Amino acid sequence: MEVWGDLMKEVNKPSILEANILYFILGIILFFLGSLVQSREIYSGLLITEYLIILVPNLIFLKLKDLPLKTTLRLNKINLRQIIYIALIMLFSYPIAAFLNTIVITILNLFGETVVSSVPIPDSGKKYLLSLFVIGLSPGICEEIMFRGTIMRAYESMGKKKAIIYSSILFGIFHLNLQNLIGPIFLGFILATILYKTNSIYASMLGHGISNTIAMTLGYLTTRFQGTVENVQGLEIPYMVQLLMALLWLSIIALISSVALIKLIRRLPGDEVVIKEVEEKIKLSDFFPIVLIIILFIIIHVKYLYL
Repeated sequence: MEVWGDLMKEVNKPSILEANILYFILGIILFFLGSLVQSREIYSGLLITEYLIILVPNLIFLKLKDLPLKTTLRLNKINLRQIIYIALIMLFSYPIAAFLNTIVITILNLFGETVVSSVPIPDSGKKYLLSLFVIGLSPGICEEIMFRGTIMRAYESMGKKKAIIYSSILFGIFHLNLQNLIGPIFLGFILATILYKTNSIYASMLGHGISNTIAMTLGYLTTRFQGTVENVQGLEIPYMVQLLMALLWLSIIALISSVALIKLIRRLPGDEVVIKEVEEKIKLSDFFPIVLIIILFIIIHVKYLYL
């Protein structure tokens, strides 16, 4: 009976259509309500976005589906050795994600000025500590529950590789920012791989939090450095030239990082998850909610580029 119960838990997961509908609803709420609360006060707005718009609806959805959170979300412990490997993996992943985003930003600048991201960069030690929780920890918990939890579980009916690819693409699109699209897709792929290698969502939560903290820390240090050199007179370098210089340096760092990253992922200790493809009828109509979000994504960026 216990074996049969385990089998039932394994096949009992959200359908792709259900997960896509949830994704669509939360995407619309994020675009309208999320942008509204963040425009009023960014830190409290981000907390509302992460916990009330993303986390709570996903947990309610899983409960309504009567899915046990521990097994569905893979709430399994990780050890110190895995923690060290995950930290190194994310350290070497970040330059690659930054390189991919810089490529997109450089291309967009050929057509016009890019829109500055709304994510705040701390300019003081107090705001930096606040950002550790708001920008570092919170998305690592809430977004992982949604994407490496709910979304990826649903797409596992198509097999592990497709679950990784589709959940990563949806993770990137959910940022609703063309400048910050390819980087998150790549990081989503890495986080999904970490989850399957360790069979623990705590591992991907840790990785996500470390990645965000690296980005925030570099932004903070860059702001402080720029503030120091602003008074130094010298030649002004055009923005496009700065981008190309950054792209050159990042390409070298990304190449070196990719070699280390591949080795680290291969050596990451854990019991890798084996996912069996299920004979489930998947219709094109199941992806209609995703098509609507992509259309919204395109409209948003066409508006910013041409209006």
